Amino acid sequence: MKSTTLFPAIGPSRRQFLKTVVAAVAFAVAGFTTHPAAFAGNGNEHWVGTWATAPVSAAPSPANQINNQTLRQIVHTSVGGDQVRVKVSNAFGTGSLVIGAAHVALRAAGEAIVPGSGGPLTFSGLSSFTIPPGAHALSDPVNLAVPALGDLAIDLYLPGDTSATTSPLTTHSVGLQTNYLSPAGNFTGVTVLTVAGTRTSWFFLTGVEVTASKQTGAIAAFGDSITDGVASTPDTNNRWPNHLASRLMAQPGNHKMGVLDLGISGNRVLHDFVGPNAQARFDRDVLTQTGVTHVIVLEGINDIGFSGFLPAEAVTAAEIIAGHQQLIERAHARGLTIYGATLTPFAGTIFAGYFTPAGEVKRQAVNAWIRTSGEYDAVIDFDLVTRNPNNPTFLLPAYDSGDGLHPSDAGYVAMANAIDLKLFK
Repeated sequence: MKSTTLFPAIGPSRRQFLKTVVAAVAFAVAGFTTHPAAFAGNGNEHWVGTWATAPVSAAPSPANQINNQTLRQIVHTSVGGDQVRVKVSNAFGTGSLVIGAAHVALRAAGEAIVPGSGGPLTFSGLSSFTIPPGAHALSDPVNLAVPALGDLAIDLYLPGDTSATTSPLTTHSVGLQTNYLSPAGNFTGVTVLTVAGTRTSWFFLTGVEVTASKQTGAIAAFGDSITDGVASTPDTNNRWPNHLASRLMAQPGNHKMGVLDLGISGNRVLHDFVGPNAQARFDRDVLTQTGVTHVIVLEGINDIGFSGFLPAEAVTAAEIIAGHQQLIERAHARGLTIYGATLTPFAGTIFAGYFTPAGEVKRQAVNAWIRTSGEYDAVIDFDLVTRNPNNPTFLLPAYDSGDGLHPSDAGYVAMANAIDLKLFK
């Protein structure tokens, strides 16, 4: 697809000159710029992730179809900054992904944005761009006062039928966030989007970064559905990484950090299920995150529970531990600090066959290794804080969402509160 040009009758050099003038005027009037080289740094700033999600592959379906429509997606920030840029991914696409236009703004409420905030997103200076199969694109910076713990609205106009051209789609299926789909056409940047439908997944959007002081790092929360926030209340940001971010932002002094939720519901350490296995996706989802300094790993309960469903892929506690050791080695090789979180109770699960006494033995063995081996840089004992002291193979009733496996909103708060913030200073 060709980009729309404002200067069809003039040569390339003159066109570039006029684009530069227009960009300067737009900056003066609207308070933003999208020039690729723009960076409002003062020598003590760098880019750091404020929001991210881990992509998975989605087969074409009516629920996933986006055809000549604008998708307004809502993300909740952790750390704030003065500039913003956005990462769009075609990680699983077998065809090229065409973005006809894009825009970032502060969200007002629902499908509305704050008028005059943010501005168009360009990629290498282009307002319309194509992402090849398996690739991602990072936008040019936009000057925008991004609040900590605030909502951004990111618009993507997708001029083609994505189910036909990019199948399978790159999504994050358990968004727990209402996103808005327009009627046919480009509606990027309109104050109140006309809504033709809603989605609770994120499509093609995998990261948002801001400028922050060089003392600001990011924490990658790497895990499965319990990190993904399954069973928390939608549209309330009640995942435990959200609550960790809130605690970090409330600290006095310069101890703010980005918190990136890289959980995938159904993910396993050793085998693919929903998304690539943890070892396969660790480089993409953690090691490439901008500004990442710390990692928290909560993975392995699905390796144990799914052993009953998929006997050919049954694993031992020793094999799960070996998978964790690989993550530790790779994080340390990049100079990252990595913490191990103990696996939470699952005896009360309502999912038939997921819990077995043999599986509980494996969970206890993995947790004992996490607590005592010294291989992780520190231990976050989610098991201790969420278990019922009178019946420790079960979640505490107040922290049980009702399915016996996933914490409630209160349980996710308790998990975040159990993390010693001194680990990140």
